Amino acid sequence: MIAIRFADRARSWLPLLPLLLLLAATYWLNQQVQPLPQIQSQLRHDVDYYVDNFSAITLNELGQPRFTLNAKKLWHYPDDDSTHLQMPYLTSLYEDRPPTITSALTGMISSKGDDVFLYDEVLVLRPAGNGMVEQRFTTDYLHVVPDRDWAETDQAVVMTNQYNVLRAVGMELDNKAYTVKLLSRVRAFHEPVPH
Repeated sequence: MIAIRFADRARSWLPLLPLLLLLAATYWLNQQVQPLPQIQSQLRHDVDYYVDNFSAITLNELGQPRFTLNAKKLWHYPDDDSTHLQMPYLTSLYEDRPPTITSALTGMISSKGDDVFLYDEVLVLRPAGNGMVEQRFTTDYLHVVPDRDWAETDQAVVMTNQYNVLRAVGMELDNKAYTVKLLSRVRAFHEPVPH
């Protein structure tokens, strides 16, 4: 008798079974399309935008070009607000002398855009001018502060000009004052000036 009542009750609920299954499937699908919680999304390191053949010009107080930054490719990660560069090419412009050119294979721009970090085959070219011969600096890492016309490295650096080759570890390069300071383990080779 009890078994018959249970069977009758189960049959009365049977038409509701597809509806309950549909409700469960709807809840599951809703959970799948919800955005990731803030903590999980911060762990992701995905590019949010990129630019091919990037080019930017920064102006001085008078509205004249101060420096340009070009790159074959630029891409940005929102989680750490880092901007990365492929084949960056930085040109510092001056009224009284030729521009200083800095290039590298890769680079990164700080989140505020004040600092540029260059890596791999970094080359700084100071053209001849103001009574100075052309100077070349090569290293594997360079921290550049374009607004201050300042660059520095704690890595090995080679400075060459028409008559000299200087090797050192660490360098401070002040393009505003047109000076260079080699920090340690400096070795020089000098080719005498022909008469």
